[in-house]
Amino acid sequence: MATTNEYIEYVCEQINGIGVIRYKKMFGEFMIYVNDKPIIIVCNNNAFVKKLDCIEEMMKDAKLGYPYKGAKEHYVLDIDNSDFCKKIVSKVEEVTPIPKPRKKK
Repeated sequence: MATTNEYIEYVCEQINGIGVIRYKKMFGEFMIYVNDKPIIIVCNNNAFVKKLDCIEEMMKDAKLGYPYKGAKEHYVLDIDNSDFCKKIVSKVEEVTPIPKPRKKK
């Protein structure tokens, strides 16, 4: 089941206020960027964040899952808990670099 537009909009609403938020459709699913940094992968109406040391303690009780076949294991974000999501996303955003632009051939 692909992610619905309603769900991606809901995820963005839940983290609203922590920076400039945009999303991009990728491979039939979505990547949410905060301040131009890729932070949340949204697949099958689930929000995933990378397993990083800076959020390990906060996410110790979180479900784990794979956003897509061949991906590394990620934390599943409880997107209904807006305040908690904002804390997690803020921590991840602090340590995530802005991707370097791809060179054109």
